[in-house]
Amino acid sequence: MTATTEHDPIRLLDIREAPLSVDEVYGAVGDPSAGGTALFVGTVRDHDGHAEGVAVTSLGYAAHPSAAAELRRVAEGVAADFPVRGLAAVHRIGELSVGEPAVVVAVACDHRGEAFAAVRRLIDDLKRQVPIWKHQTFADGTQEWVGVRA
Repeated sequence: MTATTEHDPIRLLDIREAPLSVDEVYGAVGDPSAGGTALFVGTVRDHDGHAEGVAVTSLGYAAHPSAAAELRRVAEGVAADFPVRGLAAVHRIGELSVGEPAVVVAVACDHRGEAFAAVRRLIDDLKRQVPIWKHQTFADGTQEWVGVRA
């Protein structure tokens, strides 16, 4: 887990096996000068989003050893491009159940529009750039890795 000084807007970054807390992430970005805080929670769904109707029976996440450093790089990019007062991002690895949070990100800025744009960029860049992969097992017994790049 990465914790930083109070002058650094990046307040919490982590990749962990323990269940995620929305309250922890929200609390980490609190700032009295922020007028808007945007939070995104990505949860495990009961079907595959690319093949509608295919039931997912189990799901696990795995991270490359460089994932924490890449998460830091992504967070620093968002903090450099937006007027961020507080930023936090936590991703879960290991086996998860349907409905459990897999990722929680939050950004606090002076205004809501900035917070919405920054949190959108944070989750989009995290999903594209941080080497965390999803392993899905389907009701028919087939399996699939998602996010693995050749």
